[in-house]
Amino acid sequence: MTAFALAPPRPATYFPYDPTPLGEQDTATLVRAAQTGDRDAFGELAVRFEPMVRAVATRRLGNPSEAAELTQEVLLRAMDRLHQLTQPQAFGGWLKSITVRMAINRQTRRRRAIDAEPRTLEETCVDNASPFEAAVANERAAQVRDGLDRLGAMDRDTLVAFYVRGESLIEMSDAFRAPVGTIKRRLHVARKRLAAELGEMVSV
Repeated sequence: MTAFALAPPRPATYFPYDPTPLGEQDTATLVRAAQTGDRDAFGELAVRFEPMVRAVATRRLGNPSEAAELTQEVLLRAMDRLHQLTQPQAFGGWLKSITVRMAINRQTRRRRAIDAEPRTLEETCVDNASPFEAAVANERAAQVRDGLDRLGAMDRDTLVAFYVRGESLIEMSDAFRAPVGTIKRRLHVARKRLAAELGEMVSV
């Protein structure tokens, strides 16, 4: 019995930080635990603050699905940089500032992508004339369809997605699983090839 009486209490062994259930611990305690590598503590922080992050992201971006994606990115960034937080009690404000900054960065990238999108085919094809508009004006719609059919699958799908379905570069990036820069290059190449095809067909 004496040996048992001298044994250290189990809580000291199994609860090195705080025996209080995670759901009842305050934010600062959870932050300090997470900073030592306690993933369960960070998981509790994520559960508590995810609604706030999502609300800020939605308000900034105006797109629920994009905000949901950003929310996950913010939480991952916070977990990666939690060691930089010197005031655990300020976690909420720190997390909000990360959300706002990342939302602004995303908006900036989105504006740049939109600004870089050619609005119409006439801005980028030979002689600044749109093959589609020229075909309609000259009753050559069939030639345009034939020209598209003569293109490779990637060129054709890229032009149809952008000019026929009206997809943005960002949407195409998701659909084609390729960076926006790659999509822009594909559009540029596909437009030149279509213009060349229409030029050959007209000269026949």
